[in-house]
Amino acid sequence: MESNVCQLKVNEMINLLVPMYRHQLPKYVPTVMLWGPPGVGKSQGVKAFAKQLEEAFSTQQIPKKVICTDVRLLLFNPVDLRGIPVADQKRELAIWLKPAIFQMDDSPNVINILFLDEISAAPLSVQASAYQMTLDRVVGEHKLPDNCIVIAAGNRVTDKSVAYKMPKALANRMTHYEIISDIDDWKQWALPAGIDSRIIGWLSYKPAGLFHFNPSDDNVAFQSPRSWEMVDRYLKIFDNFENAYPAIAGSIGKGAATEFKGYIKVFDKLPNIKDIYDGKNKDKLPNDPGLLYALSAAIASHAPKADLKQLKNILTYFTDIMPVEFTALTIRDMCIIKSVKDNFLKCPEWLEWCRKNKTFVL
Repeated sequence: MESNVCQLKVNEMINLLVPMYRHQLPKYVPTVMLWGPPGVGKSQGVKAFAKQLEEAFSTQQIPKKVICTDVRLLLFNPVDLRGIPVADQKRELAIWLKPAIFQMDDSPNVINILFLDEISAAPLSVQASAYQMTLDRVVGEHKLPDNCIVIAAGNRVTDKSVAYKMPKALANRMTHYEIISDIDDWKQWALPAGIDSRIIGWLSYKPAGLFHFNPSDDNVAFQSPRSWEMVDRYLKIFDNFENAYPAIAGSIGKGAATEFKGYIKVFDKLPNIKDIYDGKNKDKLPNDPGLLYALSAAIASHAPKADLKQLKNILTYFTDIMPVEFTALTIRDMCIIKSVKDNFLKCPEWLEWCRKNKTFVL
């Protein structure tokens, strides 16, 4: 059944939430609930949101520090959220000791994010305990500070993961969004994060491989933004692809790993990227889309190390070697990284190229 809530890419979610919370705090903002299949990037998106919110507050006269507390409700019992009862001094009444997750800095130069991850995996009795937290911002006698943002995330029941159907009373206390994957959106995170350029090139060539999840099959290894991040780690751990292959197959599945292995052989045919930046290599390339995507990703990934002279060399190389649509793709990817974009703005030759080819760049 089609979802009846708004679908957002990860960066669309961040761009929606950052200005909303920046301008409304410490006023009450409804709790946000992020839905989506496992590995799509919900948790990573909340971490990126916290970082960008802190950057947004850094421009104010008094910067604010953003502290994100990740709470997995499936590990809690209902009584855990209320705390441990102890007798008062007169031994007449019970006083509930505050759980550590509610021990937050309420000073004006701090923003707290209480991230209730995997809330849909928590038993219904625990979800019921979250009613007050999501709407009234209290649990029993404990109140969240005014500088606290509450965000929840979880898998859908249809994902066939560990998930319980959320009670309507709890669902109605939150604003819901469904997170979806998108290759261009993912590259906005992957390029600055230093994800291996071979992964970026492969997924630019085969964008459907970024996320391939089928809840009806029994495969435990599948392609997702999270599993591709795992592949990146294995490529950095092992000294060559052959040694990394079993771990890669165990992360994204044997079929996807075999296809990626074939692409790695294409990547090995690329000229030395530093030589291209230094203007030492102007050899023609075969008109092979896979090779051009690989070259585009390799050049974009190397861009943060380039100076203005090298950027001009790259423009000359693009003009002589690459089709204009691949040049435009590479420029867009390079400009995702702020320091590279700033250098582009200092380079008249690049600005002139963009003016002449704005149909491809925009």
